[in-house]
Amino acid sequence: MIGVMCSRDCGTSSAAAHVRQTCPMDHRDHVGLLREGVLGGGKTWADLGSGAGAFTLALADLLGPTGSIYSVDRDSRALRVQGRALRESFPNVTVAPLVADFTLPLELPPLDGIVMANSLHFERDQLAVLRLVRGYLRPAGRLVLVEYDTDHGNPWVPFPLSYRSWATLAAEVGFRDTQRLASVPSRFLGSIYSALSFC
Repeated sequence: MIGVMCSRDCGTSSAAAHVRQTCPMDHRDHVGLLREGVLGGGKTWADLGSGAGAFTLALADLLGPTGSIYSVDRDSRALRVQGRALRESFPNVTVAPLVADFTLPLELPPLDGIVMANSLHFERDQLAVLRLVRGYLRPAGRLVLVEYDTDHGNPWVPFPLSYRSWATLAAEVGFRDTQRLASVPSRFLGSIYSALSFC
């Protein structure tokens, strides 16, 4: 098994202990959720709210040795953990860790794609965050969202988005051609899906 077992909803302190008990996902699941959204979508990506790096590892696996990833998280310790896992498993992928809050403007180059996996559901003002995110993408750039398929949150996942709600929100922000990619069962909130949207 590569790196971190659980998805990155385990990346924040209070959520971590609860979700680790209910999260059986592994690297193969993470890759499967991202695959169709990442392949053929360029080589310069960011992972926003990357946590301990479960989906950063999946992204590195899919991009291969010519890939470049900006891994953004507020938790410097989590970035160190994922850095070690990435060096062990994908030493030829360029990964730039950035200790920052993705709800604020970031210094990033024009990106081919962005992954937001179990990070958007912590933000109440998702529209404002997504307007920032869209501005980092090149024309025709890709946003791959991984999210719980429900509109009913809880203390650990306060603001999840069902796929139907995501498609509506993505269009409001100006993303186009949103499509559902894959899903996996979750004992936590039913299921987790991935979706692709274009800038």
